[in-house]
Amino acid sequence: MKAKAVVHKEFRIGRIDDRVYGAFLEHLGRAIYTGIYEPGHPSADEHGFRRDVIEMVRELNVPVTRYPGGNFVSAYNWEDGIGPKESRPVTLDYAWRTKETNEVGIDEFAAWCEAAGTELMLAVNLGSRGLDEARGLLEYCNHPGGSRWSDLRIKNGRREPYDVRLWCLGNEMDGPWQVGHKTAYEYGRIANETAKAMKAFDPTLQLVACGSSHSFMPTYPQWEADVLDECYDNVDYLSLHMYFENYEDDYLNFLAKPVILDRYIQTVSGVIDYVKAKKRSKKDIYISFDEWNVWYHCRRQDNDNFKNWDWPAAPALLEEVYNFEDVLVVGCILNTFIRRADRVRIACIAQLVNAIAPITTERGGRAFRHTIYYPYLLASRHGRGESLAVAVDAPRYDAKAADDVPYIDVAAVHNQAAGTVALFVVNKHPDEETELTVDLAGFPSARLIEHILIHHPDLKAVNSADAPDVVKPQLQNGSVVEDARVLCRLKPRSYNLIRLSV
Repeated sequence: MKAKAVVHKEFRIGRIDDRVYGAFLEHLGRAIYTGIYEPGHPSADEHGFRRDVIEMVRELNVPVTRYPGGNFVSAYNWEDGIGPKESRPVTLDYAWRTKETNEVGIDEFAAWCEAAGTELMLAVNLGSRGLDEARGLLEYCNHPGGSRWSDLRIKNGRREPYDVRLWCLGNEMDGPWQVGHKTAYEYGRIANETAKAMKAFDPTLQLVACGSSHSFMPTYPQWEADVLDECYDNVDYLSLHMYFENYEDDYLNFLAKPVILDRYIQTVSGVIDYVKAKKRSKKDIYISFDEWNVWYHCRRQDNDNFKNWDWPAAPALLEEVYNFEDVLVVGCILNTFIRRADRVRIACIAQLVNAIAPITTERGGRAFRHTIYYPYLLASRHGRGESLAVAVDAPRYDAKAADDVPYIDVAAVHNQAAGTVALFVVNKHPDEETELTVDLAGFPSARLIEHILIHHPDLKAVNSADAPDVVKPQLQNGSVVEDARVLCRLKPRSYNLIRLSV
């Protein structure tokens, strides 16, 4: 199979916001307890955080981490997680039917963020609670002192404010499963009033309103239009969520599903533009895609489990075992965000540790990197800069999820400061090697730095604590650059990063 692509230095989509490589941690299963926090573990620091996990997160260079949920936040009282640990109550989490010990709260998680080199992205509870509780959390986190909540933070041991800049106004409020589920009008009103209060405290805060939980919701995309009708003037981002599954074990259909993601972003962008025009506004609102990942390997079994179990504390839940096939889908998802850099400014892989996550830990034992850790790592490390438009001419196929799907998926990033161009290329073809030619218009002196490949002959190959390196990046020979043209051979079913000095 042969394919061609053209990248032009001057055909820029937009600057990629570093926060596109963000992550998410929820009080869910073992994400927090025995995930990032395990006092007594051999690697635990003085606060009880696992250093082995912190090192893996720092390697990913995660710019921002969303917390504490997720469905969890819609019935969460943040005050339960502050003050002396021995005085904190044990509470029930209605979202996942588990016990919450509240050993980790806002102060502990903020300390973990500092250790892991990531910034806080906090969600407020607009399900069972509302504006006043959100205001209290904001003052606790951001006010220097001299008020009830800021003085309580100081009393609890943190003198300097956390200065959290990015706030989510609830979570998935369109979902009937959500505690405090609301209609679009009801949610738009409370989001607007909460946003007004928070901006009265600090007009430079960045606020994220809830969009649709996924593109198959019966209220989509009218939800976005109705919510923004109420709160457009006072919010800065609209959140979207999407998870990818392959219950049918249909490889090509699975690899076509990121096309639905692209259409989802395009449609919601159009709704944002419609409301902007309707309001005669000069203000732009961008997309925060703050939950995304592959999620299906254990999802149905987990749904049965947590509905029937008797409120366990930190049980194994949503602990997906990712395979090589998932690497290719995650690569295409990340490429989509790069290509939509003009609209998507924030994205959070859901989640970071243990629960639908690239990192898994053993209680008291080892931590290892799942297969999907690596496309996330390579994109975060080399996908920062300017997103360039890519014209691709490649064979295509039809699938149940979408028609006219190209076998070759390409995203291009120009890092002017580093003097590099990164080409992220997924060859979806199940059995044909591809000869890919990329014309680099405007980059006459381009030279090859390296071609990194993620490939395995078995689509179902997985990593584990005993065999952590079954699927991992490796250097690939055979790619060349001649006269501003990249010539490379792509293995079938492969993820490729081609780095160029320009």
